[in-house]
Amino acid sequence: MNFIKVLGLLLITNHTVVAAENKYEDILKQLQLPVGFSISIYADNVTNARSLAMSESGVLYVGTRQQGDVYALKDSNGDGFADKRYVIASNLYMPNGVAYKNGDLYVAETNRIIRFDNIDKHLSKPPKPVVIYDQLPSDKHHGWKYLRFGPDDKLYTAVGAPCNICVPEKSIYSSLVRLNSDGSDFEILATGIRNSVGFDWQPKTAKLFFTENGRDYLGDNLPPDELNSWTKKGQHYGYPYCHAGNIPDPELAGNRSCEEFTAPEWKFKAHKAPLGMRFYTGDQFPKRFNNQLLVAQHGSWNRSKPHGYRIALIKFKEGKAVSEHSFISGWLTKEDKVLGRPTDILQMADGSILIADDTLGVVYRVTYKK
Repeated sequence: MNFIKVLGLLLITNHTVVAAENKYEDILKQLQLPVGFSISIYADNVTNARSLAMSESGVLYVGTRQQGDVYALKDSNGDGFADKRYVIASNLYMPNGVAYKNGDLYVAETNRIIRFDNIDKHLSKPPKPVVIYDQLPSDKHHGWKYLRFGPDDKLYTAVGAPCNICVPEKSIYSSLVRLNSDGSDFEILATGIRNSVGFDWQPKTAKLFFTENGRDYLGDNLPPDELNSWTKKGQHYGYPYCHAGNIPDPELAGNRSCEEFTAPEWKFKAHKAPLGMRFYTGDQFPKRFNNQLLVAQHGSWNRSKPHGYRIALIKFKEGKAVSEHSFISGWLTKEDKVLGRPTDILQMADGSILIADDTLGVVYRVTYKK
């Protein structure tokens, strides 16, 4: 390739990056980060971006909810902007969860988990998916799912309650589950979880932490959303009888005591809607962020004064959550105008992080320089 062609490609690529930054310039200026941190657009035209997963070669896979698509994004020249976009699948049933392992992409639809084999090498012509498990409930209410591989190489996901508040008819509802990557050995690990759409394993302890969205229609401030941890099979986290460890449900508590259920590790304010989360383990951010938890708070839809719409930092000390702080805010303006809603977080190999936004349809990249 001659010099003029190379220069032309560089100019086109640079123009694409600048155009994306200019398009979202007003929104990016509204976002507030700690000193030394910067946020940019990593990818746009990612309608309804929800969960994130990345392959060893750096291809970013993005699930969606109502859009029904699964995307693949690639930064082919390493300039911090994904200049290539592929649609891996369309018209799926709320394919919110995505996970990547050993060359294959796993996607959690509402009622099943499917796999796209050797996906990095077939982005422009994806293979037909292989169904690995199709016995999940098909209820749309809280049917969208998160999906991650655990330290044991098993797939983890959660099955939400098919309602705002009810006693589920089947044990599979309001549960945390796992299975082998081939669909075998499906097991229910815990119950009493209204709806979890984000989890990660704590460094050093390998303890599983997960977010949970509390019930609606108990007012602006009740019940708190939760950060829970799972350690053994059979744990029950209280739904629908008890919320946040100490709030009996006014409709369904009956003679059940909150003391019989597993209490949360941390309580978020009600209706902040915590979704995707990551313990930071990179070496780009300052040391004070090591092994601390970043949580995407999607934001309230049913509160008289909206809140959330930010990335929260949960500080841990000796393995326990001790405080909550704002890491990135500004998606909700002082006039309560919603500019975007963060949904998931992913750490890149260089220590920067990516953030999905299902309302703006973009993926942000956050970097740090002294």
